[in-house]
Amino acid sequence: MKTAQLLNFAQDRWIAGDAASQSSLVSAIDGTEVASTGSGGIDFKAMLDHARAVGGPALRAMTFHDRARLLKSLGLAILERKEELYELNYLTGATRKDGWIDIEGGAGTLLSFSSKGRRELPDANVLLDGALEPLSKEGSFVGQHIYTSMQGAAVHINAFNFPVWGMLEKLAPTLLAGVPAIIKPASSTAYLCEAAFRVMIDTGLLPPGAVQLIVGGVGDLFDHLTGQDVVSFTGSASTALKLRSHPVVARESVRFVAEQDSLNASILGPDAAPGTPEFDLFVKEVVNEMTVKAGQKCTAIRRAMAPAEYLDAVEAAIRERLAATVVGDPRDKASRMGALVSCAQRDDVRRQVAKLVEAGARIVVGDPDAAPGHSAGAFLDPILLRADDPWTATAVHDVEAFGPVSTIMPYRDLADAVALANRGMGSLALSLFSHSPDVARDFIQGAAAFHGRMLVINRDNAAESTGHGSPLPVLVHGGPGRAGGSEEMGGIRGVKHYMQRTAIQSTPGMIAAISGQYIPGGPKRFVEGHPFRKRMRDLHIGDTLRTASRTVTIEDIEHFAEFTGDKFYAHMDEEAAKASPIFEGRVAHGYLILSFAAGLFVWPDPGPVLANTGLENLRFLSPLYPGDSMRVELTVRSKALKSEETGVVRWAVEVFNQKDDLVATYDLLTENLP
Repeated sequence: MKTAQLLNFAQDRWIAGDAASQSSLVSAIDGTEVASTGSGGIDFKAMLDHARAVGGPALRAMTFHDRARLLKSLGLAILERKEELYELNYLTGATRKDGWIDIEGGAGTLLSFSSKGRRELPDANVLLDGALEPLSKEGSFVGQHIYTSMQGAAVHINAFNFPVWGMLEKLAPTLLAGVPAIIKPASSTAYLCEAAFRVMIDTGLLPPGAVQLIVGGVGDLFDHLTGQDVVSFTGSASTALKLRSHPVVARESVRFVAEQDSLNASILGPDAAPGTPEFDLFVKEVVNEMTVKAGQKCTAIRRAMAPAEYLDAVEAAIRERLAATVVGDPRDKASRMGALVSCAQRDDVRRQVAKLVEAGARIVVGDPDAAPGHSAGAFLDPILLRADDPWTATAVHDVEAFGPVSTIMPYRDLADAVALANRGMGSLALSLFSHSPDVARDFIQGAAAFHGRMLVINRDNAAESTGHGSPLPVLVHGGPGRAGGSEEMGGIRGVKHYMQRTAIQSTPGMIAAISGQYIPGGPKRFVEGHPFRKRMRDLHIGDTLRTASRTVTIEDIEHFAEFTGDKFYAHMDEEAAKASPIFEGRVAHGYLILSFAAGLFVWPDPGPVLANTGLENLRFLSPLYPGDSMRVELTVRSKALKSEETGVVRWAVEVFNQKDDLVATYDLLTENLP
């Protein structure tokens, strides 16, 4: 095939690195040259300046919903041109199945964050964090935590194993947060990353300066970072330490998000004897994690632990499954496993296997010196090692062979299994195969502090499980200690890595103006006409309906009690109610108050409000006694598009008595026509 010249995308222009910086990238299948890449001559300071001065303001001018819609469009564009990416995917040594995780999984991550952004974030530029904090007796001075976009750039340094997903799982929360990104892929698979990046640029939807690309070294980029910038890194612990230790990172307190080395474990529970569904599931998952992406996954199972009495059976079952694994050209449908990303990576795996053997583990399946597939390719047999004394062969907890390699080892009892799992000093993912709730509880409570994500898999959930090694956009991806100490994705949690939390103190009205969202106690706009008769686009934050009043009688209370069966003493027994330290006599049911409130504000005819979909944050603040009256103020708190056809309006509902005391407050969610 013709060698491609990879280009950098700097200051909204495609730029080739100078000739001196160029290096060749080769196919993992047969060693032929695929592309040349380099970034020499690029002005990295100018890239950062462009991101801050052009990209940042453009993104911050968009609301969360605008950015969420942008992510959806980018994800759909990737899917529309996925076949182009699959062709390049093979050159990395990956099968079609491997590429599905990378390419369609990456697009799916954009779509997931788009959906989360539209459903969980306001159509505004500021994100509220928690409830309003009262700071004064009369309520004129309050506090509110908010998140706003960082005003720097996010520098994304990605690994070679998932050139598309690795880029997009960082880019999705970054753009949703309103922060521009400078993306630096690993060189060995940069041709696939650059192709996916081009797809996004070709849409013409990204604001100027929102994204830039470096297809080579980063030069003096780190010298120009500031405290408003964020570094998000995936790779080895040694490289992470080098970057974390950069004097500018330390001096400027640059945020550093790291996902690095991880000796992930999978545990066969003591109840999962040979012949049980959990035993078979465990064996299948270990083999799957060894062979998918040729074991080049940061979440792959490196340590497989089983009760000592089951270890021989585990070895035999894994051996049988691996015997059916065909290693070869990933374009061949018969191949179950392709090549490693490069011959250099294959040779490094061989060196790490040798260290494990030297430390006391022994190879029981596979030959690290064998060369299946094309002689010039980076193919390697799956290698299973066994360490019969994992407390002596400590290298199995410290040395990661980043390829199709796993080590099985025994444990004595559940406490020993916990200690061995935690001996990895921090991992991204751990799986436990057990059908025993007692085993799951004791193990998770003992080990959770050392692992970022934990799965308990058994016969009840295996068919729907996403498996040990699948990071999900809605769950955090990261782990403590050796794994880097950070968290990516996790839905909106990941967005907050690129935002600053600030405590604001002022009046409710000021905070409402600052945040662009209604705050209890803030200004209301009493409107003519019922708001339930308006489409969502015609509603404004702060629009308020003030209802008529309704008197609650003793007959209402008694009828409600008989009708519902709720005959709690405070509603039915005058003397007992008076004896209570909080009531002066019989009171109306809380749910009666809610029902009457709905009767006061609901519009009965069909219209833009399609359904009541929920009620949140309910508080009963003052008792309502027989003879008291109640009225409602219904205020538009926030709006969010659910789909092209419907949206969700959050209403602040405040119920007052005849003295204007608050009786109850809650948030009402309605599904509306947009």
